[in-house]
Amino acid sequence: MSRGPHVTHDPYSWLEDVESPEALDWVRARNAEQAATLAETTEFTSTRDRIRSILDSDEKIPGISKVGEHYYNFWRDAEHERGIWRRTTLESYHSDDPEWEVVLDIDALNEAEGANWVWHGASVLRTGPDAYRLAIVDLSRGGSDADVSREFDLQSKQFVDGGFYRPESKGGTSWIDSDTLFVFTDTGEGSMTSSGYPRIARRWRRGTALDQAEVVYEGEVQDLYIAAMHDSTPAFERNLVSRAIAFYEHELYLLGDDGTLTRIDVPRSANPGLHREWLTVELREDWTVEDTDEAGRTITQTYRGGSLLALGLDPFLAGSRDFHVLYEPTPSTSLAEYTWTRRHLVLNVLDDVKNRLVVLTPDGGRFRESEFVGPPQVGTVEVSPVDPRTSDAVWVYATDFLTPTTLSLAEIGAEPEPLKAMPQFFDPAGLVMEQHFATSDDGTQVPYFLVRPEGLTLDGSNPTLLYGYGGFEISLTPTYSGAMGSAWLERGGVYVLANIRGGGEYGPTWHQAALKENRHKAYEDMAAVAKDLVARAVTSAEHLGVQGGSNGGLLTGNMLTQYPELFGAVVIQVPLLDMKRYSHLLAGASWMAEYGDPDDPEQWEFIRTFSPYHLFDPDTSYPPVLFTTSTRDDRVHPGHARKMAAQMIAAGKDVTYYENIEGGHGGAATNAQAAHMSALAYRFLAERLRL
Repeated sequence: MSRGPHVTHDPYSWLEDVESPEALDWVRARNAEQAATLAETTEFTSTRDRIRSILDSDEKIPGISKVGEHYYNFWRDAEHERGIWRRTTLESYHSDDPEWEVVLDIDALNEAEGANWVWHGASVLRTGPDAYRLAIVDLSRGGSDADVSREFDLQSKQFVDGGFYRPESKGGTSWIDSDTLFVFTDTGEGSMTSSGYPRIARRWRRGTALDQAEVVYEGEVQDLYIAAMHDSTPAFERNLVSRAIAFYEHELYLLGDDGTLTRIDVPRSANPGLHREWLTVELREDWTVEDTDEAGRTITQTYRGGSLLALGLDPFLAGSRDFHVLYEPTPSTSLAEYTWTRRHLVLNVLDDVKNRLVVLTPDGGRFRESEFVGPPQVGTVEVSPVDPRTSDAVWVYATDFLTPTTLSLAEIGAEPEPLKAMPQFFDPAGLVMEQHFATSDDGTQVPYFLVRPEGLTLDGSNPTLLYGYGGFEISLTPTYSGAMGSAWLERGGVYVLANIRGGGEYGPTWHQAALKENRHKAYEDMAAVAKDLVARAVTSAEHLGVQGGSNGGLLTGNMLTQYPELFGAVVIQVPLLDMKRYSHLLAGASWMAEYGDPDDPEQWEFIRTFSPYHLFDPDTSYPPVLFTTSTRDDRVHPGHARKMAAQMIAAGKDVTYYENIEGGHGGAATNAQAAHMSALAYRFLAERLRL
């Protein structure tokens, strides 16, 4: 197995020039090759059309957010390719056919302005006489991370003439009052970090020039991201400055009316949060503090990494460190998320990658614990607040691989009220879901989910798709996918979701186990799952495919180059692959806390061992590979996929390449584009694995 770099110079660096005529000519030529041939088949057309009908279905659950008396939703379907922002009442939403009022039609806007806007969201003013009337709408050209911010009137349903306008940049805004925003964006030379994100936060008053707005905080060039926010909770209004130093280093400041900054003095690796009078601290690492008891004695306390702590903000600022431990990890559990309502805190705990909800209620200076009433008995449960400023209600989403997503509305302490259910988009009859554990090279037990036909013959002949991510403390849990179910499961394929290290399934330690010089452990975990599937005779190498995107594209790139003998096909989507150059391409510098600094010779020595672009050996036999990316991806540079494909094609390898001109890091800007990209992957896998 070859692990050393084979690239001594880079003959394909010209493909990093994203929109140069030469690079785009190369892209068009590659798109016209195997991907075009695949797209001409009747099987591709039927798969694409089936997926498109699912994405466009009127029966999908319209997720809603409460803004004043209205409930807003952004929606795409066959008639609204770019989508509409619309609103209704809760009473109407309860009905089978809600009455929606269109607030903003993105397709009509594009036609009027000759643009290709993609919706990036909106923030609504929630205080003062203009509360719930004014909004900031964020729009992206073609789906890139960079976007513009435009002031919008929710009564007239028009953009405000002469209103706030933030030119195209990575960044954002936060309402302070009807005439003032916090803004963090590109305001000229020196205003962005080396990662391409805002370095300066400003207070921007209506009618003044953006680049002359008052600076409230200025970070360092090497920082990751600077932002400022306004908390409009009644009786707890405050201004905050966030300084992201690196991906896992963060500082939070209270910004006084006089401009003074008071740091929330917790470890930089921790995630502090404020809700009403409470400070919460989510720890990534152990934290040892000193406090004084009533007798004046010094007490030393160590709080464990992965724990969630709480303390009144005022006592904390006065020097107390006597935290309430709201959650502490165990060998099998981690905190997936926590959600405040007005008076309660809901913990979502993963226990061997299965969700369990717990309610904590402040009571006399302590927290009283109770079970969440009536949680749905399915694989994955997510909870989000309806309005944590004023309400104790939460939205509850529940799903698994075979159970369509349901949405309920729950008042804490009462049975959830079902609101909407997604239909069955594929036939689950005869399918079963299991959880297994594979043993990695160092003995670690790695969980994975397996979805298969109930009467599966264990003879190694079953086409099987293995999916993983393994990075940035992101957990993968069972979720319903009509596209995957219809294109893969319904046709007899087996699906596997791997919970490898680098993710967050077992908390920060599971993530930290695969950082930097330990990155190989994530890849060993993925290979262990592949080997376990073969050992169980579920499949064999010629029938086993692997798929992943972004960091998961780096994962599958390493499966391709380090473990080619384990797979019959590999799908690599919007990937990182050139780990020597990644920190110099777009947002790559922001990920050095995950992978390391390739410009440091000592760190390059371990980074080179998981850089697929450098691990490629033209003399090695590789399985067929599909690369997909987007020209408009301004997060992970399309040059990664372009260069890797180019050197493999030059070596005569079996490469299918497709680059979508739009789409940003998500790969697609419309349902039609998403259906095309998804169908390419499933048909490529079906043909290569003989489904």
